[in-house]
Amino acid sequence: MIDERVKSLRAQMAQIGVDAWIVTGTDPHQSEYVAPRWRTREFISGFTGSAGTVVITQNEALLWVDSRYFIQGAQQIEGTEYKLMKLDTEGTPDPWKWLSENMQKGSKVGVDGTSISIETFEKNSALLKKKGVELVSTPDLLLPLWKDRPEVPCTKIYKMKDEYAGFTASAKINFVKIKLRQQGADWTFISSIDDIAWLTNLRANDIPCNPVFVAFAFVSLDKAVLFVDKRRFDDALLEEVSKDYEIRPYESVYEDIASLTRRGVGYYSPEKVSYAFAPAINKKRNVRGRDITTDLKARKNPVELEGMRRAHFLDGVAFANFMASLDPLGSYTELEIAEMLENERKKMEGYLGPSFEPISAFRENGALCHYSPSKEHEKSVSGQGLLVLDTGSQFGFGMTDLTRTLLFGTDATDEQKRDYTLVLKGHLALARQIFPKGTKGVQLDALAKQFLWCAGESYMHGTGHGVGCHLNVHEGPARISSALIDVPLETGMVLSDEPGVYKAGRHGVRIENILAVQSYSETEFGEFYNFEVLSMVPYEKKLIDVRYLTDVEIGQIDAYHQWIKDQLIDYVFEETKPWLEEATAPLKRN
Repeated sequence: MIDERVKSLRAQMAQIGVDAWIVTGTDPHQSEYVAPRWRTREFISGFTGSAGTVVITQNEALLWVDSRYFIQGAQQIEGTEYKLMKLDTEGTPDPWKWLSENMQKGSKVGVDGTSISIETFEKNSALLKKKGVELVSTPDLLLPLWKDRPEVPCTKIYKMKDEYAGFTASAKINFVKIKLRQQGADWTFISSIDDIAWLTNLRANDIPCNPVFVAFAFVSLDKAVLFVDKRRFDDALLEEVSKDYEIRPYESVYEDIASLTRRGVGYYSPEKVSYAFAPAINKKRNVRGRDITTDLKARKNPVELEGMRRAHFLDGVAFANFMASLDPLGSYTELEIAEMLENERKKMEGYLGPSFEPISAFRENGALCHYSPSKEHEKSVSGQGLLVLDTGSQFGFGMTDLTRTLLFGTDATDEQKRDYTLVLKGHLALARQIFPKGTKGVQLDALAKQFLWCAGESYMHGTGHGVGCHLNVHEGPARISSALIDVPLETGMVLSDEPGVYKAGRHGVRIENILAVQSYSETEFGEFYNFEVLSMVPYEKKLIDVRYLTDVEIGQIDAYHQWIKDQLIDYVFEETKPWLEEATAPLKRN
């Protein structure tokens, strides 16, 4: 089936005169996770991961993935003509470099203009031009091939309560206007849907686990326009939203934006706005930069932070109840374990659903960073082995993202204990770090990797990503990773702390907590920050080898566990209390 689709696509390419076509797998909003309508990468290749690039020529079909998906990508394209291209490995060029090296002079490379950002298009157009290759914006060539393609999502829109958001939608519009004046701009165009959800205090369920809705927003000094289907509101909410925004149809943005942006100086993000809008907004007078809302959204206000604390408290209660019911000597499937945890979370007040598809990975599956079990492909969980359980919760006032590696069986191997403890040491080092204002994530990344490096081990994924408040589990602009992202950590930002190690065919280990950046002290050398730990779930003590730990690290673990016990003991089930007592008891020194 996949090869037939590739063949049909090649016929479409020949009709419009392009020699290669790129599938980015994103939507007109440049989203990481997309609604079924825009799962183009999956449709044309069979690969279901959240990141990757497809290049189709008349002779080749190539799929690029990063280290998270090396194994999954290979498995999902097996039996097709696709060749797997492993990003960031020696000798493997990225898709654009490959095109510049392999396309003949005078050839054309096409891409759906709605599926690529202005920034990416311009950068790589210049790269290809040096080799005499032209990058062109095309219609979506999959439209005539995808007969049962899902419609544009249209789930019901609801309002996030003001008492959970911290500020009204009107106040947030005013924040944007203040920033516009500071930038010397008259208007901004926003296409990032989590930014729009934050700005409007509106939510929906257009994308599984991401409470967002597809829309575009235009805000100027004198008006605000929201491009969204009116049918998605009930009458009362439509009336309320219409006080702040002029509501126009979602699809009309492609016609209307030119007139809206004709006058004055504009501000927009070339990283987030699709190239399809370039003719209307890509003017010399306009200002480029990160979406104003992205920075405002990243720094959680006191109300949002309190909601995040509440969400993690409830998640801690649910996880403790789940663990107390889990028999490490029992027999389950990976999905059954994820469902058991989900059932406990459903009992928590305000719980809305998972914040992402659960990762429940036993033994060798744990070496797949983004493994997701299914009824067709899942492993029995029984006997000795490690289970990587990466899950999260959506509440109306906050969100969680948590990973714990659990031991099944009576005892762990020396290698498993060593790997777990080295990962834990890096996790703890990052969590207790004090750092000066202006510090960027890349400066902290090595803290989490140092102990693995000393053992000749490492991991390729980022150490920490931003986390939304009842929004997307992955949120910019700050990250903790080896990538040179020029964004300092600021108070109110919420990020993950999730080092790991992955050994193909054996096991994986990952430990993740959520941290909030907070002020620590001010000295003659300036202002210093540290982290507040939000997650409330004990570590797997049976996997900790105290021989590798310092007194400081042991004290840090014991203090964390005592805090968890103090917070949760009066709220868990009576039958959970013995487990909680044992799980949080001080570590035994050898």
